[in-house]
Amino acid sequence: MHIHILGICGTFMGGIAAIAREAGHKVTGCDTGVYPPMSTQLRSQGIQLTEGFSPDQTKLNPDLFVVGNVVTRGNPLMEQILNLNLPYVSGPQWLAENVLRDKWVLAVAGTHGKTTTTSMLAWILEYARMAPGFLIGGIPENFGLSARLGSSSFFVIEADEYDTAFFDKRSKFVHFRPRTAILNNLEFDHADIFDSLAAIEQQFHYFVRIIPGGGLIVANGREESLQRVLARGCWTPVEPVGVANGWEGKVLPDAGISIHFKGNPQGLLRWDLLGEHNLMNGLAALAAARHAGVPVNVGIEALREFKNVKRRMEVRGIRNGVTVYDDFAHHPTAIRTTLDGLRSKVKGARIIAVLEPRSNTMKMGVWKDSLADSLVAADQVFCYNAHLGWDAGGALGPLGKRAQVYDNLDQLTAAITTTAQPGDHVLVMSNGAFGGLHDRLLVAMDRVAADEHDPVGR
Repeated sequence: MHIHILGICGTFMGGIAAIAREAGHKVTGCDTGVYPPMSTQLRSQGIQLTEGFSPDQTKLNPDLFVVGNVVTRGNPLMEQILNLNLPYVSGPQWLAENVLRDKWVLAVAGTHGKTTTTSMLAWILEYARMAPGFLIGGIPENFGLSARLGSSSFFVIEADEYDTAFFDKRSKFVHFRPRTAILNNLEFDHADIFDSLAAIEQQFHYFVRIIPGGGLIVANGREESLQRVLARGCWTPVEPVGVANGWEGKVLPDAGISIHFKGNPQGLLRWDLLGEHNLMNGLAALAAARHAGVPVNVGIEALREFKNVKRRMEVRGIRNGVTVYDDFAHHPTAIRTTLDGLRSKVKGARIIAVLEPRSNTMKMGVWKDSLADSLVAADQVFCYNAHLGWDAGGALGPLGKRAQVYDNLDQLTAAITTTAQPGDHVLVMSNGAFGGLHDRLLVAMDRVAADEHDPVGR
């Protein structure tokens, strides 16, 4: 079958492209902003890419158009597909019908931590020699790729609550029909498609309704919103995480983390990941893997070798004693937990937080009143104010002189470089490329170091 994917450079649709190609289909696709690393990854797999959504792409004569949720009515290619009555389907539906139908699906849902937890779970199954397929919204360093078909009946998927397509406004995850499901947490987000937390809870309720009685739900036992979802109707056994009657991790000073299930010790975990949020992610992955047949001790062994995901507290470089990190955090809760995790590692060293409020919800100003509080653990805060419809400077006012706002990337780079001192930790947070700020900073710091070494420019 020849499929042509609209919006192919998104992480989810790019993953579908890779899986379809591995399954033997001919795959082509199109998007705006076709650039590395996704363009490089796709072309290396023999996938032909077209820049833009020109209507003449219908002349490629694919058997089916697979439509990503970036595509809206008015898109010239989509309008041509509709006018010619050509066959089309959403990405989640194609995946469900062509890949997941006969799989034991392990799905990871939640506002935060989906990518990390999905990566942990896929790695545990891989470590246990279960050869799972997976589709992840990032690149786990243990695998080096975001999606693969796998050679077993197990498939691990990041289950997003965002809508499916312009013609299917259900959340993506209702298509996946998991046997094992993780509900990491649930907060308000995606204000561009949901008008309230209750609206998101409704979608999670629909998700819970399709999990079989012989399956398992692993749920954050501390989250009131998830308790409300489960109280609306649940026909599946539930194992809670983070509470005494479920899965817990007890930190032992200088000895690692003692893993417990219903009060019974399961083993000792030693790893380098930071923060309580990552411990919760790891506990959920252990519980889900156990349901799929992986002994807990094997899961713990796997987590000891887990290398995290790119753009999750990823060290991009160290210059002049200044460490520069890249992180995906873009919601106040994620920003706060990321900073708290880094603070627990660096103790009293200075943290310089650099934020690009780039998500649709951030751009709408939904979280502006929570922003300053989420950044209190940082010693200095820099915010990129470009393209916002609200005043970031006013929102960060409670931080006083600790916060600076810039709408010019060159000026922002110069200000951070001037501020940073040996021993500092610069945490750059954005769900986008941030104009290549990480590399800009490293180059600027190299230049400063060179000038200090040779001040007269010989």
